Amino acid sequence: MKEIIKDTDFAEISYDRELVLGKIEWKRKTTTEEYQFTFETLLEFAKKNPADNFLSDIRRQNVVSPENRKWFETEMLPKAIEAGLKRAAVVFDGNVFKKYYINMILKVINKFKLPMKVFTSEEEALEWFKSFN
Repeated sequence: MKEIIKDTDFAEISYDRELVLGKIEWKRKTTTEEYQFTFETLLEFAKKNPADNFLSDIRRQNVVSPENRKWFETEMLPKAIEAGLKRAAVVFDGNVFKKYYINMILKVINKFKLPMKVFTSEEEALEWFKSFN
């Protein structure tokens, strides 16, 4: 069952206890502060609640700046793995700019040996997470 951690005009951050899943559903283009706040909020929650799985729905996110991507790769990702993250999934619509962003993230995630898959629907991503239980 989904529990809302934080709901803003730029992102909804939620948690599913059954799937041990932290989720961000982006609602629009974000500032650097909003982008980082969203991930940091979920990370703080994950320090007190197990979060093996992470799902990011970027269909309404818009393009992420290179600075934010770099911050995610060098700051957020190592902290999330340290907090217990075991796998991640992204839901996106095939936009070429988002595909570039995802490919850049995938290269970094591969260095951490973190399984990550890309899906076109949330249902497919959730089925993938269920396959690990």
